[in-house]
Parts: sequence; C-alpha cells; structure tokens
Amino acid sequence: MKQNLIFGHKTPDTDSVCAAIALSSLKNSLNEPSKPYVLGMINKETEFVLKHFHVEVPELLNNVKIQIKDLDYERIRPFMKYQSVHFAYFYMNENKLRTLPIVDDDGNLSGIITMKDIAMSLINTDQKHLCTLYDNIIETLLGKNILKFDRVIDGEVVVASFEEKTLRRNDIIDRNSIVIVGDRYDVIAYSIEICVKLIIVTGDLEIPDDLIQMATTNKVNIISTAYQTYYTAKNIMLSKYVEDIMKSHDIMMFCDEDDLNDCKEDIEQSRHSKFPIISRDKKYLGLLSRNHLINPQRKRVILVDHNEMNQSAEGIEEAEILEVIDHHKIGDIRTSIPISFRNNPVGSSNTIIFYMYRENNIEIPKEVAGLMLSGIISDTLLFKSPTTTNRDRIAVDELLKIVDIDLHEYAMEMFKAGTSLEGKTMEEIIYQDFKKFNLEYKNVGISQVFTLDINQIMNKKDEFIKLIDEITFDKDYFLIIMAVTDIVNEGSYMFYTSSKERLVKGIFDEEETFQGMYVDKCVSRKKQIVPKIINALRLIRQ
Repeated sequence: MKQNLIFGHKTPDTDSVCAAIALSSLKNSLNEPSKPYVLGMINKETEFVLKHFHVEVPELLNNVKIQIKDLDYERIRPFMKYQSVHFAYFYMNENKLRTLPIVDDDGNLSGIITMKDIAMSLINTDQKHLCTLYDNIIETLLGKNILKFDRVIDGEVVVASFEEKTLRRNDIIDRNSIVIVGDRYDVIAYSIEICVKLIIVTGDLEIPDDLIQMATTNKVNIISTAYQTYYTAKNIMLSKYVEDIMKSHDIMMFCDEDDLNDCKEDIEQSRHSKFPIISRDKKYLGLLSRNHLINPQRKRVILVDHNEMNQSAEGIEEAEILEVIDHHKIGDIRTSIPISFRNNPVGSSNTIIFYMYRENNIEIPKEVAGLMLSGIISDTLLFKSPTTTNRDRIAVDELLKIVDIDLHEYAMEMFKAGTSLEGKTMEEIIYQDFKKFNLEYKNVGISQVFTLDINQIMNKKDEFIKLIDEITFDKDYFLIIMAVTDIVNEGSYMFYTSSKERLVKGIFDEEETFQGMYVDKCVSRKKQIVPKIINALRLIRQ
C-alpha cells in the first residue's frame, strides 16, 4: 500500500507543519501508512520547535502531479548484457515478452532487445567471429564442461569437415579458431597441438584420455555436446552476448520522477510499444506501455491547515484528496468523490487533531504532544488571538500534562526565535508567512510578520512599501497587505499597495489611513483581516 502524503500550505508555519507531523503519527497508529511533508522552507519559529522536541524537518514536496512512478508499469526482470542471446530468446518466448531490457553490473540500463532483433541478428551479423563466455556456449548447446581454462572465448568458428592433413596443409585452423568437430580424433589432436581457443565435440562422443591429457597440458578449452555438428554450427552464434545485438542508442526512455503529462504526448506518438523506466541515477526499473496510461494511480493526499487550491501543492488537481482538516474559511478545493472534510472554528489545526487522537483513543507521544501544543500557541498567539476558543485552551492543558513545560516561558522563547528578522532580506520577510486569497474574484495577498521590535520594519518602511507595490504589479495582485503584528501589545502595523489607500481606509475603518498605521487588537489574518477585506470589496462592487 502506498503512503498517504500529508502536508499544509505553501508557506509552512508552525501550526501547519506540526499538524502534518501529528496527523501522520495518528494515521500510522491507525494502520493508515502516511508521511508528513512541507511545501516550502520552514520559518525560524518552526525550526526552533522541531529542534526543541528533537523531530526532523519533514521532507520537501515539490508537487503532487502524477508521475511515471505512479503508473502500474511492468517490473520485468532485466538481463545482464553478457548473458546469451539464446537464453534471452527462451526467456522472452516463455514469458511472452516482446521487449527485454539489458543492464550492466550496476543495474544501469544498457539497451533493449526485441524478438525482431534476435531474428535479424541471425541474418545480418557476422556468423563466423564469436566472443562470449565459455558458460554461454555450454548453456546454448546444452554442453558438458570437459576442460575450462578461459572465462571468455574469443575466436573464429570453424567446422572441421576436412581431413586433418587438409586442415594442416591449408592452415584452415589456427590458435584463434573455435573448432566444431565430431569423432575426428586426428583433427582434435591437431587442434590441441596448435592450441586453438576451443574445441566443441559433437554427438556426445567420448574423448580419449590421452587427448584430454594433451589438452590439459596445452590448456585448450573443450566442450562436449549431444547435438550433431549441423545443429551445433547453426546455433552456436546464439551464445553471443545480448550486448552484441541490443539497441543502445536513441532509446526513448523516461525517468520515474518525470511528470506524466510531460511524457504522454511522446509516448502516444511514438512508433515503439515499450519504453524503459529508469531512476534519477540511471538504474533500470521497468517497462512502460501505452496501456499503463489508462487510469493512472493518483497520489493520495491529506490536506491540513488549508483548503484552497492556490495555497496547496502544485498539481493538486491531479491528486486524490482523501481528507481535509482545517480551521480556516472554506475555499475552492474540489474533489470527484465524497471525502472527510473536517473544518472547525478553533484557533489551530492542531486542536482538531488533538480531539481526533481522543476520539480514536490513541496515546499521544511526548514529542508529538510538544509539536501540537506549539502549533496551538503559535496560531492563537498564546490565546491572545480572537480565534482562540475554549477547546484550544483545553487541548493545551491536556498536552501540558504530557510534555511538562513552563508554558509562558516556552512560548516567549518560541516567539523570540520566530520573530527574529536578522539576516533576512525584505522579500524573505514578506514571503515568510504570505497567503494568496481569491476574494470576491480578486487576487489578494496577505503577509503577516510577527515581531517584538517594530523598529526593524519601520527603519526600512519606504523600501518595504516599494517592494509591496512591485509585487502587486509583477504578480498581478489587486491588493497586498503586510500586517506586522506586535505580539506583546496585541495589534498590527499595516503596510499596503500604495494605489489602494482608499480601499484600505474602508477595510480598517480608521480615521486616518497611512502606511504603517497601527490597528489595535488586530492580530488575526483569518478572523479579522480577511473578513474586513471581503466586506470592503463587496461594497465597492455595489
């Protein structure tokens, strides 16, 4: 069973990251294999929390598009390039295969062969020179190992149909010969005398001991086969390496991490019927055919702390959404089948997950409890946010019994780590907690920056305003607001798109509107800023 992918929104904050980890732990306890991910770089607050509770940062997920690896392609066992054409033929025939992948010792794809390649090799390739493994010849001719001195046999095939004196007089065989012979013991003796590469004795005939001794002294390889001379000569070339006949250039292949939509057209228009699949490091994985493009298996995802398409992973429309757990307004996520959609008006997604643990009677591990607690106090600003509910407070009280920390002291350390702007560019500050909304059919961006020192922003006020205006124009936003929230004083300083000052005045209903104006008791993007913007936009539409 494939794992469920659990993740929060594109700008990971403490609540979304901790919720993904906590829910993944719960799902795994319920025998629903799951793995948490993040869709972007975590902020300093979240980094502090994960380090404090000794939890690794979840893996970064670039997108949830359908990839080649999501297809149920054929896991056909590959052949080694030094195995015989003969063996390949019988394997393909027995397993009804039209295409066989060939790999090297490291498992890297070297090429492919088809039944047509095998047939054409018997017509177009050199039927005299043979270079292959001694064991391949044994396997092809169902032979017996009489004497073996060389692993590789490399020479010219000669059927010894002449008398020994004719062979000697005309130098028909030499040290590079692979001699096929019946019970012509004089020819065998002569072949041993000049130290040919290999002697193949046909008809399952006995070889006299004196010739065996002589061949041992001269280190001449000998194989015995029950096949007659004609059959042996006809089939010995099937013992050559598959490498000799495989197609190794201009192979249409795909990486398992390739997006299906990027490959689909090439596959459908190709004259080939099979396509090798390789890993990023060139290892062979399997074969793909057009039939595998039908009903591809989509990635199974669970969304936490968001339910809007533009806040989710790239390619979310191609994924199978199993579940949504959120505490924001209901957005535009669409599904083709009914799903579990849990949306509660609480201060944190982790509060919802806490009660899910209770409902399933699952014990919360200490480190997970610490993460959940951190997510709740982060999103509720230690219960100062108007989004805070009694359910949030109850959850924190219960989680404190598991982690046993000084809540206020820990919260201040966490906020201090999260509000530090040291070393960040202005663009990084704006985007560290930035969400895009489609409000009343208009794109609105809201950045929330938490700080314990407003002067860090005010000292670069004009530069921040200029950057906000540039982003508004370049990214085609109707409005961008950057709310710099003072956690201690429970209010926010507002910076906004310069051309929308009149609209901003209507949003916050302040007597005087200016860049950096302070809005008291405004600390929640979700419950205070977004609803005010919606109301203002509705008014201008009337």
